Amino acid sequence: MKQFSFLPIFLFALLLMNTATAQTRPRAMGIKIGVLPTGPLNAITDVAGVKVGQVTLVEGQNIRYGVTAILPHDGNVYQQKVPAAIYVGNGFGKLAGSTQVKELGTLETPIVLTNTLSVPTAADALIDWTLAQAGNEKVRSVNPVVGETNDGGLNDIRGRHVKKEHVLQALREAQTGAVAEGNVGAGTGTVAFGWKGGIGTSSRKLPAKLGGYTVGVLVQTNFGGVLQIDGVPVGEELGKYSFKESLDKSSDGSCMMVVATDAPLDARNLERLAKRAFMGLARTGGIASNGSGDYVIAFSTANRVPHDTDQPTATFTLLHNDFVSPVFMAAIEATEEAIVNSLFMAKPSTGNQGYKVEELPKEKVMELMKKYGRGK
Repeated sequence: MKQFSFLPIFLFALLLMNTATAQTRPRAMGIKIGVLPTGPLNAITDVAGVKVGQVTLVEGQNIRYGVTAILPHDGNVYQQKVPAAIYVGNGFGKLAGSTQVKELGTLETPIVLTNTLSVPTAADALIDWTLAQAGNEKVRSVNPVVGETNDGGLNDIRGRHVKKEHVLQALREAQTGAVAEGNVGAGTGTVAFGWKGGIGTSSRKLPAKLGGYTVGVLVQTNFGGVLQIDGVPVGEELGKYSFKESLDKSSDGSCMMVVATDAPLDARNLERLAKRAFMGLARTGGIASNGSGDYVIAFSTANRVPHDTDQPTATFTLLHNDFVSPVFMAAIEATEEAIVNSLFMAKPSTGNQGYKVEELPKEKVMELMKKYGRGK
C-alpha cells in the first residue's frame, strides 16, 4: 500500500473534520429532544475547562480510523485529579484503567477513545503524555483511561494503524469550543443502527432554580438495535433494525459515553449519573447486545483531588442526594441527543474491502418526525 507522509494526512484530516461539521444537526432541523435547555455549544465543552482533541485519518481504500481525547481541565490531571466513576452497561469491551477509577473514585489522565486493537498504543501514549508533564518527574505509576469500539468493518483494524503520535497530537491540540461530529476522530469507522455512526455530543444547562449546573456528553457510537428518535420508531418505519430477518451480529459493536459536569458530585453520585446516561442510550433504541461493549465514564470538574498532600483529611462541597435528580435528567437527555447527533452529522463511508455504509436518510426521517407530530 502506498504510504503518505504524516503532514498531508493531517491536512486531509482537517478537511474531513470541516466537511463533517457542515452537516446539519437535528436540533437545527426542528428536532428538539428533551425538555431541558442546552448549553451555548450543545457540546461536552459547555462544561467549563473541558477540552476535546481529535485526529481523523483516512488513507487509501482500507484505512478509516482516528483518536478522540477528552481533557477534564487545563492543568496537570495527574497532580490535580477529578472525581470520576465508571458504569458498565455491557462489558464486552476493553476499557483500560477502569478498575482503578472504580476503586479510588478519581481520574488521573485524560480520556482517550480509539478502536479495539489500538487500546495498548493509546495507553502507552497517555503514559508518555503524563510522565512528560511538569511536576511528574517522580511519577512511577500511571492509570491511563482508554475506551474503544470495533471499527473493523470500515477500517483495516488488524493493521493497527493508530500510532502514539496520533494520540499525542489529539491530546496536544485539544481545545474548548465547538466539537466536530460524525466521521471524525474515534468515530471515523463506526456504524450505528446499520447507518454511519461516529462522534456525537450534546449538553444541558440547568436553570438557576435547579442548581444552574451543566452536563455535557460525548459519545462514540458503534452499536445496534431499533432506532428511535425523540420517541419516533425510525428503525421500524424504515425497516432497518437488528434481527429483522436473521440472528446475526449486526447489533454488536459498542458505545462509549463520556459524561462531564460541573455539579459537585463525588464518585458515588457520579456512578449514579453514569447509569442515567445508559438510560439515554436505551431511549435511542440501543439494546446492549451480547457483543456490544457499552460503558459510561463520568467525571466532575467542581472539585480537585491533589495527588500529594500532607493533610490526612479533605473537605469538599458536595451536592446533596435530594438535589441530584435534575442532573440525572440532564445526563439522560444529553446522551440521547448526542447519539442522534452522531447519526445526523455522519456521512456515507466506503472502506475496508469495499464495505460501504450509508448515512441516515435524513429526509425520510424528517417525514417520519412530522408524521408523529415531531419536528418542524
